[in-house]
Amino acid sequence: MTAIEAGRTVAVVGTGTMGQGIAQVALVAGHPVLLYDAVPGRALEAASAVGRRLDRLVEKGRMEPAVRDAARARLTPATALSELADAALVVEAIVEELGAKQELFAALEDVVGAGCLLATNTSSLSVTAVAGALRLPGRFVGLHFFNPAPLLPLVEVVSGFRTDPAAATTAYETAAAWGKSPVRSADTPGFIVNRIARPFYAEALRLYEERAADPATIDAVLRESCGFRMGPFELMDLIGQDVNEAVTRSVWEGFFQDPKFTPSLAQRNLVASGLLGRKSGRGWYDYAEGAAEQLPHTAEPCPAPAAVAVHAKLAGPSAVLPELIDEAGIKVTRDRTPSESTGYVRLPGGARLALTDGCPATGDVCGPMIRFDLALDYRSATRIALAPGAEASPEDVREAVGLFQALGKKVSVIEDVPGMIVARTVAMIVDFAADAEARGVASRGDIDTAMRLGVNYPGGPSEWAEKAGNHWVWDLLDTMHHQYASGRYGPSWALRRSLKSPY
Repeated sequence: MTAIEAGRTVAVVGTGTMGQGIAQVALVAGHPVLLYDAVPGRALEAASAVGRRLDRLVEKGRMEPAVRDAARARLTPATALSELADAALVVEAIVEELGAKQELFAALEDVVGAGCLLATNTSSLSVTAVAGALRLPGRFVGLHFFNPAPLLPLVEVVSGFRTDPAAATTAYETAAAWGKSPVRSADTPGFIVNRIARPFYAEALRLYEERAADPATIDAVLRESCGFRMGPFELMDLIGQDVNEAVTRSVWEGFFQDPKFTPSLAQRNLVASGLLGRKSGRGWYDYAEGAAEQLPHTAEPCPAPAAVAVHAKLAGPSAVLPELIDEAGIKVTRDRTPSESTGYVRLPGGARLALTDGCPATGDVCGPMIRFDLALDYRSATRIALAPGAEASPEDVREAVGLFQALGKKVSVIEDVPGMIVARTVAMIVDFAADAEARGVASRGDIDTAMRLGVNYPGGPSEWAEKAGNHWVWDLLDTMHHQYASGRYGPSWALRRSLKSPY
């Protein structure tokens, strides 16, 4: 099977925002499109809404009037499922309830031909379960578009347990013909994006619960140190706290309450309070008119040390720091003091400044310690987080702050927690990706594509693994596993095996 020809009919069942978006994508690709909704009149309203979307494209110069008129002529609201009999593809975008979806597809089987491809746009339910009662489950696939469907390029093509490979290929090639960037996924809780993205939210929430830093600071560090377009708290507010928590809970339950996917009590309280984010006017941030802006904690200017000593080679991307320090006009000498092989910077007052490795800075046997967070590119990063141990003096902290400020960085001083902010987040995402690849959820290339396009990550997990180093990721998670001893941070055996060859 190949892509469904442009002249063949595509039906969309469910006329909410996502259903309208999918209908628009199919229309623009040249298909006759049928819109159906179980609520009388909604299909007609949705067809009008899609028409207005096309009008806006013409107004913005993104579509010729003749193309719009032809697309409008191909769009038909249906009043009964029986009108979908000639469809070559039916995409469902109704409420996220397993029973409702199963009932719909059972009814569709009695209407459409045997060659019709059936697809669900579910983001959280099992494709296998939705297709479980069908007579021909082999023609059933997941086609998970991302909202807004006309704008976001990613489509996850999900094969259920009994999906025919030819049906998945047809769905994949059809999505590609529609101008999308499809990726193949096995039927697993969360598929690719919602499975691998969980740590981006979960670690931020855990850091907040541990009082490591406030939401604005956590967001700023992940944006300005790692290059994420939005911080996790901003993004949760945009998505909707209720929606984000529902996906997290669905994935957690899908994995039989695996501690790696445990939901957050802090987020549960936010949802229970009706603070759902932008749509309710308040979530982690206050969106009311005139509300004070929540700013990240940023250290006041401190004098830069005149000289520092570097011991051994700094880990991963931080190996460039001696070069940056030298470029800033600060004298760099080599510390010959016998010590462990892990690299660090010795400050003038004697405190050591080292990349977080999963251990807290407090209680270090070698004296006062200040940890700094991971940046995948220390040259371009504009903010760095520092976590001083209890033994570090205020002057030690000022020296560390002044050093990074001399490199042109804003500095956020946070509480001393294992793994800090960026490091634990990136390490968990890399581990989730390695585990998903090893379990056959998706290929490495599709995982990277999905995370870049689906949630606008600044790179793919395998790129981050290469920059940070698999050994560093493994060591950090293994150390955190012993610090927390809950199973949440235990590194996967897929990551362990990768130490013999680059992931």
